[in-house]
Amino acid sequence: MKYIKYIKHFLTITKHKWYVMIECFKVGLIWQGITHDLSKYSLVEFGSSAKYFQGDKTPIGIEKAEPGYSYAWLNHKAKNKHHWEYWIDFKKGKLLKCPIPDKYILEMACDIKGASKSYGTNNPYEHFKKNQKYMLMEKDSKKKLEKLLAI
Repeated sequence: MKYIKYIKHFLTITKHKWYVMIECFKVGLIWQGITHDLSKYSLVEFGSSAKYFQGDKTPIGIEKAEPGYSYAWLNHKAKNKHHWEYWIDFKKGKLLKCPIPDKYILEMACDIKGASKSYGTNNPYEHFKKNQKYMLMEKDSKKKLEKLLAI
């Protein structure tokens, strides 16, 4: 019975991937729609995320609460350019917010929309407005994302 949450986690990430793929297809991001979040099925991400699976929210936050970090998230943000965290760098101890190419901003919007559908949460624009203060994005990239979510 302990494997039930692994099956439920698989179904949840597959449902999310499906919704994001549909959103990507609508805006012409065919390849990005197909390959979106494939790293979630990798051993490092799937194993730890399934272990902390709750069903109604991302398991990353729960995993972070225990050891203080998440191997799954460290892997995910490093492999997926549709996350703003991918575009953060450091130089001589200073934070650099790199401009995000439009195709990844568009995929980011599709990801937020897909997550909203798969988790049944508030609308994507409200989610952005609530969380934008935590998003360390380059100014123009953040404006573009907001514009896409406001549509």
